[in-house]
Amino acid sequence: MSIPAASAKATSQHALPSYLNPEHHGPWGIYLQQVDRVTPYLGSLSRWVETLKRPKRALIVDVPIELDNGTMAHFEGYRVQHNTSRGPGKGGVRFHQGVTLSEVMALSAWMSVKNAAVNLPFGGAKGGIRVDPKTLSRGELERLTRRYTSEIGIIIGPTKDIPAPDVNTNEQIMAWMMDTYSMNEGATASGVVTGKPIALGGSLGRREATGRGVYTVGQEAAQHIGLDITKAKIAVQGFGNVGGIAAKLLAQAGATVVAVQDHGGTVYNASGLDVPNLLKHVDEHGSVQGFENAEVLPDEQFWGVDCDILIPAALEQQITAENAHQIRARMVIEGANGPTTPEADDILHERGILVVPDVIANAGGVTVSYFEWVQDFSSFFWSEDDINARLVRIMREAFAAIWQVADENQVSLRTATFIVACTRILQARELRGLYP
Repeated sequence: MSIPAASAKATSQHALPSYLNPEHHGPWGIYLQQVDRVTPYLGSLSRWVETLKRPKRALIVDVPIELDNGTMAHFEGYRVQHNTSRGPGKGGVRFHQGVTLSEVMALSAWMSVKNAAVNLPFGGAKGGIRVDPKTLSRGELERLTRRYTSEIGIIIGPTKDIPAPDVNTNEQIMAWMMDTYSMNEGATASGVVTGKPIALGGSLGRREATGRGVYTVGQEAAQHIGLDITKAKIAVQGFGNVGGIAAKLLAQAGATVVAVQDHGGTVYNASGLDVPNLLKHVDEHGSVQGFENAEVLPDEQFWGVDCDILIPAALEQQITAENAHQIRARMVIEGANGPTTPEADDILHERGILVVPDVIANAGGVTVSYFEWVQDFSSFFWSEDDINARLVRIMREAFAAIWQVADENQVSLRTATFIVACTRILQARELRGLYP
């Protein structure tokens, strides 16, 4: 069957470049499937849905540095701004040997959704360098950070795009980024990044914010399904600022953390792990490996641990069609970005396991990053109690709105979150119109 000329022209106009194609494997392909699932619920705004499938801007940079031994090394860096219809780009920077353009594009898109879901005045962005930071000295890491910041400096700024910490980056990395940008601008620009040290305009409560958000929406979701947190058994993958803080807060609330997995292995205790001592052990030794008063499990057995709440708080694509059938939890709270594939999502849904998606569950970090950004602009800083109270209120209100949409449309919480967020993004796009 031949395609009429006009139709052929329209088809070519809307054809996606190969790297944006939904058949593309990896995180970006997963994101595109999620957009397709929400499109039928967008009504008249669906005419703008292609906006969500194409990053506004993607920058790939070469990051050359001189190593301590005098040789030159080159690393590939990225900064992607997915959408800025609702405000400047906002999203972290990760240093990891597995960073790819597909991953950074997907993470930037999920930041668009996440920021809109909690109604922050930001768009979505993300950055990264393909590097194993553990192989670099402190001096090499600083040179890498500063060179990367200079390379992406043409598209970032306090009112354009505001980076933050992510995998393998921290307050010190943000301090170097802020200083580099400020030196190039000729004036201190504390608002160019968030997640900074307190002494440089960072916010109280920022380090614990993502884990606190996971804990907060976990509490809310548990109430909706009749799960008593004080009697719940918890399994956590990833034990850093997200998984570790969430586990600590849940344990303080009376829950029992029975299993923890990180890059060093899996530890298990049916009677409950000593979370404060485990956090101390990880801080001293770098992983859960070797923790006393715990049984060592093969990593693949982690997914079948008997628990009420499973918190994947490590990297993407951890819960797949291969292991989703093993999960015995009543609820999965996504502390990581994109830890569940669409196929696994469907399996969990069919099995009656509630999934609280990343785009709402881990939005606590960017919420307090917003607080930090506001504080930097006003040079007026809030107390930690005030910050935590504001965070909890925003997370609870956002979750309540998403639960209502899920209930009204009889869809998963992930689809409901995308309905809320994509509606807000595309409303802004429609109201702003196209220029020129």
